[in-house]
Amino acid sequence: MAAALMQTGRRSLLTSTRLSAQRRAMATATLHTESLPDLDYDYGALEPAISGEIMKLHHQKHHQTYVTNFNKALEQMHSSNDPQTIVALQSAINFNGGGHVNHSIFWKNLAPISEGGGAPPQGSLSKAIDAQFGDLDKLIAKMNAAGAGVQGSGWVWLGLNKDLKRLEVQTTMNQDALSSKGLVPLLGIDVWEHAYYLQYKNVRPDYLKNIWKVVNWTDVAQRFEKA
Repeated sequence: MAAALMQTGRRSLLTSTRLSAQRRAMATATLHTESLPDLDYDYGALEPAISGEIMKLHHQKHHQTYVTNFNKALEQMHSSNDPQTIVALQSAINFNGGGHVNHSIFWKNLAPISEGGGAPPQGSLSKAIDAQFGDLDKLIAKMNAAGAGVQGSGWVWLGLNKDLKRLEVQTTMNQDALSSKGLVPLLGIDVWEHAYYLQYKNVRPDYLKNIWKVVNWTDVAQRFEKA
């Protein structure tokens, strides 16, 4: 009996030692953090569709805040052993992480007119749009209507449903990621007020009408081909 107890004690001690080592390794592991991505164009390059002032504030202030708060929440979760704290941090991670992901796509979805912004899609994406929506103008009208109809803050998207092999127009609230609805994001248009209010005031439909002049369909097509 004594030998069995000693053996059990050794196993418990070994297990405890391994768990302690794992916790130490997790605590000392380098935490991956996100950073604000550079734009491929100057802040004023999308004018007159989107003013340079809006682009600078949107990128340097709003997107940077999402990155900062996302990294902060990750650090807090990484250093915590309390399940309740970790669960409570999920909301901040989802919101700020979604804001970072969504904006990182948004910047790439845009391009100055001099660099192809607004030029209609070609190839397989163009064929898919025609097959799914009738033509590009009908897709634009559908996305504009959906974007104008978002109550409060959110996004309007062109996404790919890989299971059904079809394009879909979808909206998301706040900074929810489109992947939460099972779609691959191809083109996202930010309809939060900070994306347009300094220029278009409360007339969101005018913003939606003009942003198509700088949509980078080459980037959208590359996302479509990759998906």
